[in-house]
Amino acid sequence: MNNDHRVNDDESETTSNVPPTDTSGKPVDVVEGELEDSDSDAESLDEARNQEQEAEELRRKIAEIERKVADGN
Repeated sequence: MNNDHRVNDDESETTSNVPPTDTSGKPVDVVEGELEDSDSDAESLDEARNQEQEAEELRRKIAEIERKVADGN
């Protein structure tokens, strides 16, 4: 029987219990980071929607101006 697999399993269990750290070595709260990321994603989506709405409004205004110019008004 080969004990290499057991040793590898023990090592992976030991390293999985170590909390993640940032570049300075301080522990990182992964859950808080995930929540912040999801908030950031939501803000990005809101910004994208707002930009799309503004772009659509500009397209309507441009189309209205083009119609007026074509009509001579």
